[in-house]
Amino acid sequence: MPAEPWLLMYHSVTGYTEDPYRITVTPDRLRRQLRWLAGRGLRGVGVAELLRERAAGRGSRLVGLTFDDGYADFTENAVPLLREHGFRATVFVVPGCLGGDNGWDPLGPRKPLLTEEGIRAAVVAGMEVGSHGMLHVSLPEAEDATLREETVHSRELVGEITGRPVHGYCYAYGHVDARAIAAVRSAGYAYACAIDPGPLTGPFALPRIHVDDRDTSLRLTVKRLLHPVRRRARPGTTAGAPLAGAGR
Repeated sequence: MPAEPWLLMYHSVTGYTEDPYRITVTPDRLRRQLRWLAGRGLRGVGVAELLRERAAGRGSRLVGLTFDDGYADFTENAVPLLREHGFRATVFVVPGCLGGDNGWDPLGPRKPLLTEEGIRAAVVAGMEVGSHGMLHVSLPEAEDATLREETVHSRELVGEITGRPVHGYCYAYGHVDARAIAAVRSAGYAYACAIDPGPLTGPFALPRIHVDDRDTSLRLTVKRLLHPVRRRARPGTTAGAPLAGAGR
């Protein structure tokens, strides 16, 4: 089994005319990317399932699929394509902004977020729902009260909406430090997703590969080959530095 789990990071799935942070893939591109995975004998699953299966020695052909921010187009566009391929995924929602939009992005179009009904529809479709924080706040910069709100309270709210335990947290912007990890662990999560956490890499700072609309089969092949090298824990690196267009 590969030493490093392979987690792909998506955001929005819809058509677009502008995408300054490269957070959008069109439905057609997502279909091609999922077909590429399936054609190599890989199966997309949520992160909790991926980690559970790997712990049991059964996860060698599994890929973690994650969708950050909880956009409304997840249930509209992504879920039908995931189910078409027999895949599942984790969607990380922002419970303090349900039914709102991505106001944390200063540039680009306003994208509507899932409502409570949309989140429940994702659960019914077999998707895992995790927390992306209460208000999409960078945790290393947060005061203690905000840190608790972003981790503990957001987990409580997502659990109330889904009626299920909330296992996963996702750091806004990919920003993470030791204090943030301690807060997430203390809040009762089983894992947390980052982007490129360097020496903090572990169950509470899982590295992921950013995927956008430019990622053809060739680019995905290269990303898969480079993943074990680029995403292992590396002494002397800085965690949470955002990638261009990633981790929104």
